[in-house]
Amino acid sequence: MVVYIVRRLAQAAIVLLLVSIIVFGLLHALPGGLVRAQLGPKASAYAVRQLTVQEGLTKPLPVQYGVWLSNVLHGNLGLAYKQQTPVSTLLGEYFPRDLLLAGSGLLLAILLAVPLGVLQGGRRNSLLDYGVSSVLLSAYSMPYFLLGVIFIELLNIQFNVLPATATDFGKGFVTDVRVLALPVLTLCLGNIAYFSRYVRSSVIDNLEEDYVRSARAKGASRGRILVRHVLRNSLLPFVSAVGLSLPTLVSGALIVEVLFQFPGMGLLFWDAQQNRTYPLLLGIILLVTGAVVVGNLLSDLAYAALDPRIRYV
Repeated sequence: MVVYIVRRLAQAAIVLLLVSIIVFGLLHALPGGLVRAQLGPKASAYAVRQLTVQEGLTKPLPVQYGVWLSNVLHGNLGLAYKQQTPVSTLLGEYFPRDLLLAGSGLLLAILLAVPLGVLQGGRRNSLLDYGVSSVLLSAYSMPYFLLGVIFIELLNIQFNVLPATATDFGKGFVTDVRVLALPVLTLCLGNIAYFSRYVRSSVIDNLEEDYVRSARAKGASRGRILVRHVLRNSLLPFVSAVGLSLPTLVSGALIVEVLFQFPGMGLLFWDAQQNRTYPLLLGIILLVTGAVVVGNLLSDLAYAALDPRIRYV
């Protein structure tokens, strides 16, 4: 197990290194160069030359990459031009909000998808199974922005029970809960269908196993078999699905944050793209990539916790 963890950590480090090389290359592929991106197209040649020398952009690219990577490892991701604030400071402020939003959406999706999947698998091909599948697949087929617009129309415009924007996030506990409701619902609804299908299929497969027949022969009830025996074995493919869903969850969070004006990294990324604040854009890419890599690593390690028969070597 220890060897596997070390190997996976090494793989994650290699992935992050490759991403850092791509990000560095993108910085130097900007139209007009990195200096022009900071100073604007109307900057004088003297100002451009002065900033070029000041930031060490006259050195060979491998040397520049080494200096840039060293700065990144020390938390120096550059300056956000519009805010006149270090990128690391902005990420430290906005990233916890993303963790709250995406984490709440993921947790709610898991809490709803697992019992729904078990219920569907235990009663496959029934009217209940068909009805739940139809509703969930309809939601899964809709893009995040459409789900968000539907929620705004129903729960804000028509019934006025929840706020449509989250610009007041952080101004009080009660307000925070209310402004989080629509973004979290939008983010989790599609994942409920995705996760429940995995659980349903796994439950159906496990119900055909010999240990289930043995439990039935001993007189165990159907509910006991599902909860005590089938559920744990059915969660293994589900854990993999959670890990694979992280990139989609992150991209969905960007759309949801822009739609509901939630002050997280998705909205920050959108604003940075509108204002061409390239160091901030690339800093967000680095951070999100690291979070996805760590999330996939944790989902792999969860296999051993769920099934003691699995041993990584």
